[in-house]
Amino acid sequence: MLELADILEARERVRETSRQTPLEHSHTYSAMTGAEIYLKLENFQRTGAFKIRGATNRIATLSEEQKEAGVVTASAGNHAQGVALAATRSGVDSKIVMPEYAPISKVKATKSYGAEVVLAGRDYNEAADRAHEIEREEGRTYVHAFDDEYVMAGQGTIGLEIVEDCPDVETVVVPIGGGGLISGIATAIKEQKPDTRVIGVQAEGASSAAPSLEKGERVSIDAVDTIADGIATRSIGEQTFPHIQEYVDEVVTVSDPEIAVALVYLLERSKTLVEGAGAVPLAAVLFETFDYDEDEVIVPALCGGNIDLNTLTNVIVRGLVETGRYLKIRTVLKDRPGALEDLLDIFTAHRANIYAIHHDRTSREVEMSDTEVEIELEMRGPDHVDAFLADLREAGYEVDVLA
Repeated sequence: MLELADILEARERVRETSRQTPLEHSHTYSAMTGAEIYLKLENFQRTGAFKIRGATNRIATLSEEQKEAGVVTASAGNHAQGVALAATRSGVDSKIVMPEYAPISKVKATKSYGAEVVLAGRDYNEAADRAHEIEREEGRTYVHAFDDEYVMAGQGTIGLEIVEDCPDVETVVVPIGGGGLISGIATAIKEQKPDTRVIGVQAEGASSAAPSLEKGERVSIDAVDTIADGIATRSIGEQTFPHIQEYVDEVVTVSDPEIAVALVYLLERSKTLVEGAGAVPLAAVLFETFDYDEDEVIVPALCGGNIDLNTLTNVIVRGLVETGRYLKIRTVLKDRPGALEDLLDIFTAHRANIYAIHHDRTSREVEMSDTEVEIELEMRGPDHVDAFLADLREAGYEVDVLA
């Protein structure tokens, strides 16, 4: 199994391409939770995510013959960029297979780092199948996204930095996809500070770690569905599983709405952009998916910041909906002068700010003398939304909440 010595050796190799990322105390999240929260800002890493560490360590250990033949891998985006940059800087040809629906921003970034990109498959697992075909056809070395001890050792250098920058750390919270990141970090943490907890977090739509631990063997789920595309794998790795069993104290899950809220908080309160997978650890803390004490020193590892702008727009809106800051409703008015004004009087009384109004007199769902109205509103929180909707319904309006 991976040992601390492997991670210390990896650190010297990883310095070639990666940077030591900041660890910052957050007064905001400390006040919100009662704990002492320090954010490990790995989203500030070169290529925007931690994957450059493991990719660099793996490529640095290739033989000259392997370097000459080139490398191939599969990735939803972050590992792709890490392998592309590490390979290019080492003079190694790289071919990256990404899922057909991989974010455009990640595809473009991977190409910009010098890799040839092949789009294949609906998700990471299907992309990996195609990458293994290329491995056999072209004699390339497959650089696994997580199930490789050199990759795990490279990711574990994050754990070294956390212990150095926050020696009083009591709990480290880490996302789990295939398990390479948490295996490396947990090994680095536990072999230096055995009493420090390591909490793993998966998205509900891609949760295989907890059932695997319960069953005592790896479990594969049929499909993944989450905004945290960076950890959207159907199963944890064969090599990572024993490390998770050995070193991880607890595995919890968070929902996509909870991830969206954490992402919006990071943008608004911390002025920090993360992707879905990067927001997962903070979501677990904010929504108390595991128990922690007042004043406990907790480090959520924000593992990446590569989010597609179209995805970001959708996630922000969802986060605003979940926090009661955005409301979209539909109601029916009589199609006559003054009807809309009467409705807007209630809006004014509640100081609900209107983003947009759309009338539809042609809807077959209403009478010919009526008009359907959809309205988007800026609100001030859940209590404001509840009071506003209550007054609308008391005034006789039938209201459907659309978002």
